[in-house]
Amino acid sequence: MLNKPVLAESLIVFIIVLFVHAVVWDRYSWCAVALAIQAFYVQFKWDRLLQLGGAVFQFRTAANSGLLPASMVIPLLGIVMKERCKSAGIVYFERFGIVVASAGMLVALFLSVIAVGITKPVPTNTCILTGVAGSIIIYTMKHSLTVSEVIEVLEVLLIFVYLSMILLYLLPRCFTPGEALLVLGGISFVLNQLIKRSLNVIEGRGDPIDFFLLVAVVGVVLLGLFFTVLFVFMDSGTWISSMFFHMMTAVLGLGVIMPWLYRLIQRNPLFWLLQFLFQTQTRVYLLVYWTFLAASACGVVFCQNAKRSSESKKHQASTITRKYFHFIVVATYVPGLIYDRQLLYVAAVLCLAVFIFLEYIRYFRIKPFGQTLRHLLSLFLDERDSGPLILTHIYLLLGMSLPVWLFPRPCAPKGTLSGAGALVPYSGVLAVGVGDTIASIFGSTMGEIKWPGTKKTVEGTMTAIFAQIIAVALILIFDSSVNLNSSYAWILASVSLVSLLEAYTTQIDNLLLPLYLQIMFMA
Repeated sequence: MLNKPVLAESLIVFIIVLFVHAVVWDRYSWCAVALAIQAFYVQFKWDRLLQLGGAVFQFRTAANSGLLPASMVIPLLGIVMKERCKSAGIVYFERFGIVVASAGMLVALFLSVIAVGITKPVPTNTCILTGVAGSIIIYTMKHSLTVSEVIEVLEVLLIFVYLSMILLYLLPRCFTPGEALLVLGGISFVLNQLIKRSLNVIEGRGDPIDFFLLVAVVGVVLLGLFFTVLFVFMDSGTWISSMFFHMMTAVLGLGVIMPWLYRLIQRNPLFWLLQFLFQTQTRVYLLVYWTFLAASACGVVFCQNAKRSSESKKHQASTITRKYFHFIVVATYVPGLIYDRQLLYVAAVLCLAVFIFLEYIRYFRIKPFGQTLRHLLSLFLDERDSGPLILTHIYLLLGMSLPVWLFPRPCAPKGTLSGAGALVPYSGVLAVGVGDTIASIFGSTMGEIKWPGTKKTVEGTMTAIFAQIIAVALILIFDSSVNLNSSYAWILASVSLVSLLEAYTTQIDNLLLPLYLQIMFMA
């Protein structure tokens, strides 16, 4: 029997795809529609594999596969980026958008082929659909991409295949297939871009903050892989192993990551970072303010743990308590978006690196803080943290930061896009910081009418839409760079569709919702 929430989620994604291509219809639109149709069919094969335990790797079991919503994110991002940069006359980034869309389609198609290949008996109709979609995509790529772009797309696919085999084996039950597609697909793009820019550093001219993001992401991933392999042969919880961990982190950081970044930006990375952070008085004020908020977040963690009694060892933080961190993140990002987006960009990269490094310390039980972190963070676990890693706080940071990192700055000469595109950097704030938070709080406290087949309530969704519209009005008041050009109906439709998606999706909403809202705003 078909799952009603999955059907509703799929319908919302189809509507978003059609909305986007109603604005930017071109040859890639046929590819996107074909990909969406075949992903809709294949995701039921994935769901069946997960229920029967027939998947090659262990995926998160408390959710459906999420293949359709995840499959459309990267292709749609590439398509809307291509259109925005084409209208701005930036040919390089127009071509880059085509590469992103093509690679995203191939990676999603690969994941579909895996599901079809291991399903017994072989689903004939789904195989035909997958073959037709693949033929349309490959035919379009043949007539759209240059030889170098084809090679780049294949490089991304190859990196994704190897990363999937390694990380899905090392991290069982951390992802659904859809979440794996988004996370590992994103890392594959970053690694490919870093390799490409490192090889062409003499010719290339880029913004140092972009290089900083690429090196930081690849650096922490390689660090994790290195220690995962190392601690197979030794106990990570001893003092000797912990000292070795800290020593090797310093060696890899100063001996590999720093020289790599130096090669890309052609200056000392530490001096550049210090000069960048304290360049203006506004930045100093923002850093002091963010330090205070970080201390407040730590205070919430310690306060909630202090409330634990010896009789309530199974006590878990409530949904409303976890939303405190959403409010703190909104208070962090909004001033950065208004006053200094470049500083926010770099600070978010640093914060991501720190979060992942602390998760390594917790996971490997590195002394002296590993066991303490395990105890403190166990209070905030929910059903999505079913694997060995705790990723929800990292997803929250990514959901808020990705719209800032993925904002096509070269295609926005005045630092902002026109119309609804001006709200692109605020996508994370609106979708996660405001919409998801308000929906959760009002839905859990006052909601009575539930959406069919879910625990989410109609009241929560309606208040989320209303709260996001109020937030847009406040952004218009306080951020003079935002000019919506009477695109209010599109903004309302975008916010409403993403809020409905939040009500029905079982994927990590902190990661999925901001990306879909960004796609709608950029279209």
